[in-house]
Order: sequence, then C-alpha cells, then structure tokens
Amino acid sequence: MPDSGPIAADSPLAAQAEWLTRYRFGLRLSEQGTVVSVGDGIAWISGLPSARMDEIVQMDDGSSALVFHLARNRIGAILLRQTEQLTAGTAAFLTGKRLSIAVGDSLLGRVVDPLGTPLDDGGPLDPGVRRLLDVRSPPIIARDFVAQPMYTGCKIVDTLIPIGKGQRQLIIGDNGTGKSALAVDAVINQRGKNVYCVYVLIGQKRSTVVNTIETLRRSGALAYTTLVVAEATAMPGLKYLAPFAGCTVSDAWTWQGRDTLVVYDDLTTHARSYRELSLLLRRPPGREAYPGDIFYLHARLLERSTRLAAKHGGGSMTALPIIETEQGEIASYIPTNLISITDGQIYLDHDLFARGFLPAIDVTRSVSRIGGNAQHPNIKKEAGRMKLDYLQFLELEVFTRFGSRLEASMEARIRRGQVLREILKQDTLASLAIEFQMAWLVAYNEGLFDNVELGRVKQRMMLLQRQVEHARVSIEEGRDQWKKLVHAWLSEVATSEVS
Repeated sequence: MPDSGPIAADSPLAAQAEWLTRYRFGLRLSEQGTVVSVGDGIAWISGLPSARMDEIVQMDDGSSALVFHLARNRIGAILLRQTEQLTAGTAAFLTGKRLSIAVGDSLLGRVVDPLGTPLDDGGPLDPGVRRLLDVRSPPIIARDFVAQPMYTGCKIVDTLIPIGKGQRQLIIGDNGTGKSALAVDAVINQRGKNVYCVYVLIGQKRSTVVNTIETLRRSGALAYTTLVVAEATAMPGLKYLAPFAGCTVSDAWTWQGRDTLVVYDDLTTHARSYRELSLLLRRPPGREAYPGDIFYLHARLLERSTRLAAKHGGGSMTALPIIETEQGEIASYIPTNLISITDGQIYLDHDLFARGFLPAIDVTRSVSRIGGNAQHPNIKKEAGRMKLDYLQFLELEVFTRFGSRLEASMEARIRRGQVLREILKQDTLASLAIEFQMAWLVAYNEGLFDNVELGRVKQRMMLLQRQVEHARVSIEEGRDQWKKLVHAWLSEVATSEVS
C-alpha cells in the first residue's frame, strides 16, 4: 500500500495519532464498585474505598453520580444522569474528576442545565474553558469596597433601598407577591450597561421557565443573559447543584473584570432539595428536619458574590437570592439564615399586593446595609430623608382611620405622603432610567406635586418621563440645573393639561 504521507494537523486522526505515540504499556490498578440500590435520585454503591467527596462516579450503563456521603462500607451518591438500565448490580468506577461546567461568552443567550448541557436549540457549547462548580470564595485581600450602584429600574429600590455592585440583596416574601418579577425587571434594566446576567431557575414549573425566557427575549435581555434551569421534574441532585452552576458561570466573568448579576430563583426550593437528599442519605436532621450544615451551604454560595480589587480585575458579582415565606413569617429557619448572610433584604408584603400597591415592597421591613455607600451622590442627597419621612407618614396615617382632627401641618404631611405613595407605584416590566428617578425626586422635594390630585399623579409622572427621555440629560448635572429643567418640564405639562 503506498504511503499517504504525514497526517495534517487539522485532521480528525491527528489527536488519535498523538495519543498513540504517547501510549505506554503498563500495569494499571482501578477500583470497581457495585450499585447496591437506586431510588429517588440516590445511589448506594459498595466497593469503592478510595472515593472522595464531590468525586464523579461513572456507571457501566452510562449513568453518572456525585459522591455525597461516605459511610464505612459504602458510599452515597446523588445521580446526575440516570438511564433506564441503571439497577442494583451495575458496575461503578471512580473517575478522579470533580464536577465542572463550561463557561465563557458562548453561554450568553443560552439555556443550560446545571451540568452545562444545552436545553435550547442553539447547538453545542464551546467546551474549551471549564470551571469547578464548588470553589472557595475570594479571600479578603482580593476584595474591594462596594462603591458603584447597581440600578434595578425600580423607584423604591434605586432611591430608598439602593443596591451596589458586589452586594448580596435578599428578595423575600410570600408566594405570588412579585419577587420573580422584581428580579426579572432588574435583569432587563441592565441592557446597555455592560453587565452580564445569570438567572438560575430552581424547581420551577416548565411554564414558568418558558415565560421567563420569552420575557427576557422580548425585552432584548436574553442577549446578555444565561439561564441555568433545573425544573420541577429534574432530579433533586440537579436542583441542589443549580445555584452553584449559575454562580460558577458568573464567577468566570467576574474574574475577567466584568460586572455581573446573578439571580437565584429560589433558594427555598434549593434548601428543600438539599434536605431531601440529606434525609435520603440518612444524615442526622436538625431544625425543621434540615441538616446542620444548611447555613454553611448558602453561606459558601453567597460569599462568592463580591467586588474584586483592581489588581484582580475589578469585576463584581451582585447576587439577588429569592426566598419564600409562609404567611409573612420571616422568623422561620431558612429566611433568618439568608437574612443574616446577605447585606440587606427587600421584603414584599401580601397585603400591599392585595391593595394594588405594586411593587408590593414593604419599606418598613426592607433595608440595604451597604448600598447607600454605592448610591450616586445626587440621588443620595435627594432621597436622604425620604425614607424616614415616608415611614412617619405611614404612622400618622393610622390616626386618620379613627376620624381624628389633625393640625394643618399634619394634614400637609399626610397629603405629601399620599402623593409619594402614588409616585412610588410602578407597573411590572417597566424599568426606569436613573435620570428619570432624579427628575421626580427633585420635583417632589421642590413641592411640584403638592397641588396635583392623587388620581392625576400617574399621568403627570408619565409626562415627566417623556420629557426626560427627549432631553437626554445626565445624572451628573448639578441640582440647580435639574431644578430649572424640572420646573420647565412640569410647567409645560401643566399648560398642556389646561389647554
């Protein structure tokens, strides 16, 4: 047979030829275990004495699992992939590998599962760069102060409960109060701000997943967002791994010097999945049957969100974990854990939602511990006493329910508080620019809404928003310039209403 010449470097045979040249005969020892039992997303395996925690185990039928529990004579593993042929007696082998996921810009606009497998029709992902799912959080010396604002487009959040880049802000409330809508609004508001987003859906119904994807696509936010999905029918192991996968994807961009936003929707389902796995593996239960390390589980996840120092790229990862309460009880186990781990919380109240106050954020129970340091000086100055004044108004309003006669000054304060409450109302998927936030803050502080009927406040705000959009002013303008512009805009609006 004639010689065909050397193999081209780009030939499919080149890699195989290189492997053959490096291959050496020798004795190789490996352990072979046996699956003892399978069920509920858990596999018990015997005969693997060298197994390590978080090591991947491969089965003969093509299934794979993650070592999650080490016992004396067997190991407990959570199933990552399961075929119909997996039964007791199947051979199992250690791989010596830990779980990793593909990261990089190829994930933008894609929907993947916690193992990095595409769930959309976008084709295969570039497997070039991979990162471990569970790694240590950045050390203190690699971190920097939170000093830049992360705008959500929500009036209440951006003015009264500000969030900074690198902050961990909890979104908490009962089911059906608009927690996910607030998080989606925050993602949509990052359009054009050079912020990459990761949205993690844990244990959600498929209809909810589809609605979230379509909402992001219609708003143009999917182009800079990656969705990590472990839906309700997924195995409990995938639900447990989902937030770590999303954090890893975001972490890779953070260490490249980019600003990122990651949403965990929601960690209540994540905690329940971890409890289910722990009970199936016979770990001793603690409070509310959760294992004793549930606090550490969420702490090591959220501690990875930070702002890096300039010498490490200066990137940031802002986290918005979502947690669900029952009947407004924020003192239960998982909510109190997350409140103590995060840098503040946005509390959504069911009663406010029922009364039509949207977003149903309860300002009295919401706080941002470090976001004020990142707030723009102009916004911070205008909104300085607004939260305190609004809280005082809520207390004063209680007296009006008893028919008490109030002094003129008290009536004026209540009137201003009612106007502010109307101003703070906002429709879903209606993110607002920070320049408009500055405009209405100046207008309110200058008393330009004091004589406006409550029923016309929304219309006046919409007209003001149009004026701001057409003017293209900057938040950096001085207050005198803002005051002049706002007076001119509202005077023009009032004239048009009269005519």
